[in-house]
Amino acid sequence: MNIARASLYASVATAAKLLAGLVIIKLVAWMAGPEGVGRLGQFMSLMSVLAVWAGGGISAGVVKYVAEYRDDPQKLSRLLAAALWYALCASCLIGAVGLLLSREIAVWLLGDVRYQRLIALLAAAQVGIALANYLLAVINGFMDVKRLACIQGLGSLLSIALALCLARWLHLYGALLALVIGQLLVLAVGLPAWWRSPYFSRHMLHMRFDREMTLRLAAFSVMTLSSALLPPLVNIAVRDHLAAQFGWEHVGYWQAVGKVSDAYLLFLTTAINVYYLPKLASTHARESLVTELRLAYRYVMPAVVVLALGVYLCRGWVTSLLFSDGFAAANVLYAPQLIGDVVKIASFVLSYVMLAKAMTGLFVASEVVFSISYVALVFLFTGRFGLVGAMYAFAVNYVLYLAFNIIVVRRYLGEL
Repeated sequence: MNIARASLYASVATAAKLLAGLVIIKLVAWMAGPEGVGRLGQFMSLMSVLAVWAGGGISAGVVKYVAEYRDDPQKLSRLLAAALWYALCASCLIGAVGLLLSREIAVWLLGDVRYQRLIALLAAAQVGIALANYLLAVINGFMDVKRLACIQGLGSLLSIALALCLARWLHLYGALLALVIGQLLVLAVGLPAWWRSPYFSRHMLHMRFDREMTLRLAAFSVMTLSSALLPPLVNIAVRDHLAAQFGWEHVGYWQAVGKVSDAYLLFLTTAINVYYLPKLASTHARESLVTELRLAYRYVMPAVVVLALGVYLCRGWVTSLLFSDGFAAANVLYAPQLIGDVVKIASFVLSYVMLAKAMTGLFVASEVVFSISYVALVFLFTGRFGLVGAMYAFAVNYVLYLAFNIIVVRRYLGEL
């Protein structure tokens, strides 16, 4: 399986996932306008945080070690038993906390106590979401990209049907509810597909505490939690700042451009995640690592430049299609955002070396530092340039992050 074929399968799944996300955004934009889209972003950030906490943030570790141990049944069995134990314990803990604080979270994040039941349902769903993350990570570790794409694609298509039904019945609440239930559909689709795989064994559903494997997974847990939790939390802080400075309508414009960016980049980030994490984790020779990185830039960078340019040229049509004519003010925000997207992908490829090689301390420190610098740049640039300053902050921060990753990878390769 090479990156071109992996990208093809990943693109099919991504297209379905993208369509599901855009249907939700379109429904919310139609029913609640820019303000509703801004609040949707808050809820989706919460979902991102809880989805990672659900399994203890070990998906990347499962992918890495399955890729390393797939030819060693004894170590693989120990790893997966420890991973399932870890994931279920973490999801039960987070679910209990979410249920207890559901009212406070609804008021703080969405400004309306009527969303308490929705928050409670999201908390209760954490065990199912953790199981879904576990089986997807195992499939990814075996580099079964085709099966992985089928599960994610079918799950997304079912989510679209669910969103249309619930939005018609419960309006905005129904659209948000569909986001929660949609995550569980992946588990419903994935379990039968996993059982039919040639590498499935019932031992993969056993769980037990294994100190050595748990410590190895914990290192990845720290890295994954920092990379997955900090961006949503940072975005919540940025939204609160923008809302205080410019109002929720302007937050909706900023959110709309960010969602378009996330949508088209999803094709590339999914392919990189599916292919490069297990590939880099199982590659140890300097020459092989250099070859893989060169191939990544040869295929990925031209693609992101073309996509970014296409989005910029069609920005007016894209904004109107995905949201409404009321979002026209967002069109001036695209240029710096798209430049930042290109730099982001360039740095994203290199940052996977830290993740795949378990550089825990360095990875976590970089996530913290560059999250803080992004918020600081948003405060600085929005005070000087207005709302578009948030996009300038995004681009500048990723330029700094790219420079940091170049230094790290060069030093790592030099030590091999």
